[in-house]
Amino acid sequence: MADLNNRIDFVYIFDVQDGNPNGDPDAGNLPRVDAETGNGIVTDVCLKRKVRNYIQTAKGAEPGYDIFIKERAVLDNMVEQVYKFESVKAEKDSAKQKALAKKALCDTYYDIRAFGAVIATSKKQDQVRGPIQFTFARSVEPITPIEHSITRMAVTKEADVDKERTMGRKSTVPYGLYVAHGFVSANLAKQTGFTEEDLNLLWEALKNMFENDHSAARGLMSPRKILAFKHDSELGNAPASKLFDLVQIKRKDEVGVARKFEDYKIILDKDKIPENVTLMEII
Repeated sequence: MADLNNRIDFVYIFDVQDGNPNGDPDAGNLPRVDAETGNGIVTDVCLKRKVRNYIQTAKGAEPGYDIFIKERAVLDNMVEQVYKFESVKAEKDSAKQKALAKKALCDTYYDIRAFGAVIATSKKQDQVRGPIQFTFARSVEPITPIEHSITRMAVTKEADVDKERTMGRKSTVPYGLYVAHGFVSANLAKQTGFTEEDLNLLWEALKNMFENDHSAARGLMSPRKILAFKHDSELGNAPASKLFDLVQIKRKDEVGVARKFEDYKIILDKDKIPENVTLMEII
């Protein structure tokens, strides 16, 4: 497997139609929103969860692609299992054993290899810094969360058959175009064993993760664009912020209220991309 030798900064653009992309449990599960600007928010944790779910579905049965942070996982047991590997158990020096266990965890779990992990169990405390990081995604324009009244036709108990239908609430965003930024550290990739093949799998996940995560609550979510800036060195050749500033998203002049991706235009100033940085259009 090929090592990663180049820093990469990327822009991930996706949208939602008539759905709730990331509910806030502190606000009755309403779509997350910046209270000062009204722009919608999707957390980095939410995006990583969708990547994890896709990897688990697509590659989970293959060695090296298990997921560490997953539903009903008992992390104590998973870490202890690694310490029972023959290669780890045979090492008597505690510091070397700890290093072998960290490597075994990275080799076994894709999400540790990619995102890192805080390994805080009842017996062992450690941390792995991952090469892949996301920012929060923010909507290009303020969103308008809408609450809908819904009714339930069925009842749980026979005694409630003759009662009136139960009323409920459902929150959606009519339309929102969101932008997240991501970073790939070649230096940290070497420490966790994250390879070019792993990176290609990340692109695959970002392109397809919404297709395997449909639900009534989330409506229609779709990836729209992934623009990656590949530096010709491990440490990078330009500040990520200056590269991200080259990508501008604006609503078309003739559009009053945006309700689809085609209502926007993406403007990329390719002439200002440094010579030692290569643009990759993943989507």
